[in-house]
Amino acid sequence: MPDPTRETAFDLLTAVLERGRPLEEALTALPTLDQRDRSAAHRLTAAVLRRAGTLDALIEPFLRKEPPAPVRNVLRIGAAGLLLLNTPVHAAVGTAVALAKTRGLTPFAGLTNAVLRKVAAAGPAALETLDSPRLDTPPWLWASWGANARAIAIAHQQEAPLDLTLKPGTAPPENAELLPTGSVRFPPGTRVADIPGFDQGALWVQDAAAALPAKLLNAQSGERIADLCAAPGGKTGQLAAAGATVTALERDPARLDRLAGNLVHWGLHAALIQADATAWTPPELFDAILLDAPCSATGTIRRHPDVPHLKRPNDIKTLIQAQDRLIAAAAAMLKPGGRLIYAVCSLQPEEAEPRILNAPHLRPDPFTPEELAMLPEARTAGGNLRTHPALWSERGGMDGFFAARLIRVA
Repeated sequence: MPDPTRETAFDLLTAVLERGRPLEEALTALPTLDQRDRSAAHRLTAAVLRRAGTLDALIEPFLRKEPPAPVRNVLRIGAAGLLLLNTPVHAAVGTAVALAKTRGLTPFAGLTNAVLRKVAAAGPAALETLDSPRLDTPPWLWASWGANARAIAIAHQQEAPLDLTLKPGTAPPENAELLPTGSVRFPPGTRVADIPGFDQGALWVQDAAAALPAKLLNAQSGERIADLCAAPGGKTGQLAAAGATVTALERDPARLDRLAGNLVHWGLHAALIQADATAWTPPELFDAILLDAPCSATGTIRRHPDVPHLKRPNDIKTLIQAQDRLIAAAAAMLKPGGRLIYAVCSLQPEEAEPRILNAPHLRPDPFTPEELAMLPEARTAGGNLRTHPALWSERGGMDGFFAARLIRVA
């Protein structure tokens, strides 16, 4: 019988690896599935994407020649079940063989059976001999992460915990870990819908590192603040909850609708504008702006293991040009003396300090040690914020973010 988990995982891997579609987008586009099968398929797909280099290295000795891409994906799914998800051998091999047959790959069913049985026998010992962090990381990313590359790559091998931001006045849920930054954390795999307060809009999903840029903006009640590139709205919610008068810009209408729905659910308000921030002129200058700019998203690989398979070095060049345009546009929206937080969920150095060094009409305003006292190891020599997945490794890590504060000069 077809196995819905593996059938769906095959479709998702095809969408990501052969068509270049983001995993979450591909998952949304699939036909309606039972929630359990959907979650299991997502977990299996994420495991394959997260450890594809290692899985290929384990499969390779048992192949005489390169198989077609769909066959390799079948083998990866079977090997991931065997070595990463503790699926019994008969189940992992049997479902992979069945998958090959249902996908028109019957001539390769025997190969699938033979290779996976050899992987089952030799794989666990072979796994110990491989340099998995390097195998699972594209060389260009490894080189760009410098001295932290190995620690970051090791952190990427694990599922991320579930972090939540609480509305002011909301007590931490039972069994949650209260982090020094104010976020609360649950173990990987926790269903947010099961957490008390979620249905009532008292909290929302937001990685502990992702919550820091809005905290560092230090919004004051009554201030006029813009959140540029605002969807899905976690940072907009933080600013609105602080009492600021918030204008949220988002270019994509579908993402703006999602932001609007989130604000309604949370019981918070912001003025919503569909616009490209580089082409929009506000009717009045702002006291402060939060710019969480579009970026490579390499800081979110733990949560989005498709990122290393979708991004290429040349993408960074295009992104930094857009980031520079957004910074210049944000500066033009600020009052003299107004402050800008520039942030990216990226580990790439090109998207960080170089973007703020010569920003027009802006001067850097480093964060003080006191402002980052809750996470002193994330303060750079220049007084900016830099997090990465290996920070707080004993607690489960955090996303990679860069954030800097700049002041508008007359």
